[in-house]
Amino acid sequence: MAKIALFGANGSIGSRILREALDRGHQVTAVVRDPAKITETHPALTVTTGNVLDPESVTAAAKGQDVVVSAVGGGDGPGHVATIKPAAEALVAGVRALGDAAPRIIAVGGAGSLRTPGGSLVWDTEGLPEFLLQIMHAHGDALDFYRTVGDVRWTNISPAGTIEAGERTGAYRTALDDLVIGADGKSRISTEDYAVALVDEIEKPQHVGERFTVGD
Repeated sequence: MAKIALFGANGSIGSRILREALDRGHQVTAVVRDPAKITETHPALTVTTGNVLDPESVTAAAKGQDVVVSAVGGGDGPGHVATIKPAAEALVAGVRALGDAAPRIIAVGGAGSLRTPGGSLVWDTEGLPEFLLQIMHAHGDALDFYRTVGDVRWTNISPAGTIEAGERTGAYRTALDDLVIGADGKSRISTEDYAVALVDEIEKPQHVGERFTVGD
């Protein structure tokens, strides 16, 4: 059993991570600005008030945990763009303050900086709407920051090109910086299977200090 502090637990991806972790026997502390927004109840769930943009708040939430998961900006709309990189910086600063007792960080990333089969990056695809490009580049900036961090254990997980609510199959494929493409030429993952992959990474770390991606 892992002790997990989860920021963004009430979002589209975060809520699936919360359910997956609880279903697999982990102890989860959901860290949110408004605890009333968490309607999930479970004996292994604690809900507490916190702010992912405040390093001291992160330190308080991270103390005694094995992993801090950030689902901030994980597909919840353009209003989250401005928080993505600052959240990464505050997470690292807050966890770093715990020194040798610092837990690992696992952060939800974006697909924009992944390579396509043609060699270009996803965010270079023609016709993408401006708000989506902003989200993609914000996640790219956060990833660039994580890659400068050598004293805190971190993992960044990029979804497939399309991530949306769907079926939990428990099956997925992984890559590092290349978009995972299905036999039909499409790149996709359900939020449920993305959560499976993230909790798998908590249980059996394979990508400490790097980004990886998942697709069906």
